[in-house]
Amino acid sequence: MDWDKLRIFHAVADAGSLTHAGDALHLSQSAVSRQIRALEESLNATLFHRHARGLILTEQGELLFDASKAMSHRLEAAVARIRDSKEEVFGELRVTTTTAFGSLWLAPRLSKLYEKYPDLKIDLMLEEQVLDLPMREADVAIRMKEPSQADLIRKRLMDVHMRLYATPSYLKKYGTPETLEDLSQHRLICQNTASAQVSAGASLVQELLTYEIKSRLTVNNYFGVLQAVLHDLGIGVLPDYVTQDFTELTRVLPQAESKDIPVFLAYPEELRASKRIEAFRDFVMEELLAQRQSKKS
Repeated sequence: MDWDKLRIFHAVADAGSLTHAGDALHLSQSAVSRQIRALEESLNATLFHRHARGLILTEQGELLFDASKAMSHRLEAAVARIRDSKEEVFGELRVTTTTAFGSLWLAPRLSKLYEKYPDLKIDLMLEEQVLDLPMREADVAIRMKEPSQADLIRKRLMDVHMRLYATPSYLKKYGTPETLEDLSQHRLICQNTASAQVSAGASLVQELLTYEIKSRLTVNNYFGVLQAVLHDLGIGVLPDYVTQDFTELTRVLPQAESKDIPVFLAYPEELRASKRIEAFRDFVMEELLAQRQSKKS
């Protein structure tokens, strides 16, 4: 494979135009066209369908573009890691965490990190699946349990608890439950116990459901639970870290609470010296410290 031709193919596929690719590569349209034609001949395959509005990848072209995108991504990551030995913080940082923590706590605070490091590129992967950090599926993870994978640096950030919340307007209309038995007169909003979630959260919901709650709404993530609670649909089971940003929530039935859920930040041992990891870790720690101090005041 001629790597130079592959680089030109990637630019054309990305731009969807010989002209635009030529501009990006500082080559003439005819030079770009010759390289693409030569690549197609070497592969004995047609990579583009040509029409008046530009170029469309063929099935074979899509396969090659997927490969070139993966190569480009790995090269950019490698360059960023090589440059990590310098003091500047820039390049891509792939962060994985749960949908709830990422969307409700982390994402709203990232503007502060970007203000400090404007050249940082964050790829935020929100999912319940635990990605393999040693295999470099992500650079850093924030998870609701201690990682079991070897060769990881890990730091316990805080403990989270699942609690019951409602809006003042909902409680004014339907009343505030005083005992767990009173939940039978309310709608419970929670994750389905069969969906991916921390075991402590599922255990709390299973316990609450023993009180013959007739009406409930289940959502497969806490972002959805929060939206339903904010729109007065019922009493929701939510992680306690949401209360700082959604101060209108009122906690109900304080006797109903999950066990401690430890939150860990982890990253591969090989990234110990990474400036990007250091910047992200320090940012998270500073935000958590500010949150704890605001609770005390």
